[in-house]
Amino acid sequence: MPPGGHGGRIGRGFLTEEEKANQPKVTPELLKRVFSYLMPYSRQLALVLACILASSVFSLMPAILTGKIIDEGLLRRDMRALVTYIVLSLAVTLASSLIGVGEAYINTWIAQHITRDMRNEMYGHLQQMSQRFFTTNNQGDIITRMTSDIDGVQQIITNTFRSILSNSITLVVAMVAMFQKNWILALIGIVVVPLFTIPTRRAGKTRWTLTREAQECNDEINGILNETLSVSGQLLVKLFGMEETERTRYEKANERMVVLNIRERMAGRWFFMILSTFTSVGPMLIYLAGGLLMIRYGHDLTVGDITVMVTLLGRMYMPVNSLMNIQVDWIRSMALFTRIFEYFDMPVEISDAKDASVPDTIGGEVVFDHVDFGYDPEKQILKDVCFSLESGNSIAIVGPSGSGKSTIINLIPRLYDVGAGTVFFDGLDVRKWKLSDLRKHIGVVSQETYLFNGTIRENLLYAKPDATEAEMIEACKKANIYEFVEKQEAGLDTMVGNRGLKLSGGEKQRISIARVLLKDPALFIFDEATSALDSISESKIQEAIDPIIQSRTSILIAHRLSTILAADEILVVKDGCVVERGKHRDLVKAGGVYTELYETQFQKKEEQTLEDLHIKQLPTGVGTEEEEGAV
Repeated sequence: MPPGGHGGRIGRGFLTEEEKANQPKVTPELLKRVFSYLMPYSRQLALVLACILASSVFSLMPAILTGKIIDEGLLRRDMRALVTYIVLSLAVTLASSLIGVGEAYINTWIAQHITRDMRNEMYGHLQQMSQRFFTTNNQGDIITRMTSDIDGVQQIITNTFRSILSNSITLVVAMVAMFQKNWILALIGIVVVPLFTIPTRRAGKTRWTLTREAQECNDEINGILNETLSVSGQLLVKLFGMEETERTRYEKANERMVVLNIRERMAGRWFFMILSTFTSVGPMLIYLAGGLLMIRYGHDLTVGDITVMVTLLGRMYMPVNSLMNIQVDWIRSMALFTRIFEYFDMPVEISDAKDASVPDTIGGEVVFDHVDFGYDPEKQILKDVCFSLESGNSIAIVGPSGSGKSTIINLIPRLYDVGAGTVFFDGLDVRKWKLSDLRKHIGVVSQETYLFNGTIRENLLYAKPDATEAEMIEACKKANIYEFVEKQEAGLDTMVGNRGLKLSGGEKQRISIARVLLKDPALFIFDEATSALDSISESKIQEAIDPIIQSRTSILIAHRLSTILAADEILVVKDGCVVERGKHRDLVKAGGVYTELYETQFQKKEEQTLEDLHIKQLPTGVGTEEEEGAV
């Protein structure tokens, strides 16, 4: 069934090829798990069942009373009986409707609360998943499980489960009433019912095929619209002069849609014509059989009895057809639960140890002791990494792209766990820390700055919800962003837009630094914090970073020479290994990996930056005397 398409309504009696191939295995364990979400609301469910039973009985009463109206009211010309049965029929109809409204409310209440429970459970579970989960799984799929799949559970409860109960009860009550009236006519009615379902299923299958083709055509049209009417798409179309080609492509797809829609609508007309024919056959057979019994065999059947049988037969059509299709609904329902349970069953890779604790003193000291790590067990990224960072000092990590620099810093706040070896934070294995406390003392400014769609104030308060105005202003000043904030009409209440799109890259990055400063962590980590910025923005951010490096325990992944020079020690990483370490001057003279990086990247970058800022260029070689003093 194409999600979101009208094909789901028309072709619900037929499984798609994908659904057939992926039918879930319905086991007692699966059913027990499904019904475990219903059990907290067992009282409400019992009330729903009672309402469905009462509503089903009451809804059939007018059909039964119709016989009384005809026989005892009209044929006997008894006005009192006529009025009495009419009023009684109206009363039970009203009662059935009122009970139906109450049942619908309770059923919806149950469905809403169950989906609330599942959403809360799913969100809590996803929050515990490691970074690996979010980097390996499709984001759209994660959102779909949280929204569409769980919303589908509500439809299962309000529609599928209710349909099974309601249609089964209605069918049983109708059959009992028919057999109670006349078993011969009841049997004739039961024989006729399958004849009604044959055209329904065949026409439904035809319409489903056409609807699926129409849905595919509709997807193609939407794809054309999304590609060619977006800002980037329209720019490309105009630059390459493809307006006429795209218009022709759209018109052809639109024409196919028209043809398919006409065929589908006409298939529906033929279906309703056949359906109306078969719905007339049943009553005609009842009238014929009833007439034979009355006229030829002198049976004590009355006109009212025959009318009741015809009405009850009509009431059986819908439940029978619904129950014939219920297998498909059931399979889809179980498939939906299976998809949701797949996520619930994913193990939490990173969690608090049973003996998790916090050191007495927090200084930000970091030690990597023979650490190995790989995102894929078959492919190691880090190999025997060893280094230490004392409290108050700073380390710059440099190396070629893809050498494992960012992977190293991801292991400190336990975004991932080591494959071998140990990462210590303030003398304690990070796996022995309580996660919330560990991450509380580590502040990361990444290359890809993320701001929530809100105000500057709201983004800052994400780090410290109880921060005062003065604390936020001080953090902005230290991050070299307060001058920008002060110029805004709304100040700290300026909207940053979705992902901060209303701000420049440099402004976003400085707000990110202010946010981390407000957090006041023991360890600062800067992961290529200025790599994607222009020289002016880079300089302003550097002015914010430099004091932090001098006063706080820091780790820097940088491409800017002045940032690297400000660190107490430089680690050179290549192919997941620490191949060199030391001061800038010594590493340049060593003629190894760092020398190559310096000559091809750092020096060139620094000279370009100085040129852009109209500052005297750095001399080639090992740096100026001022640099020598810095290292």
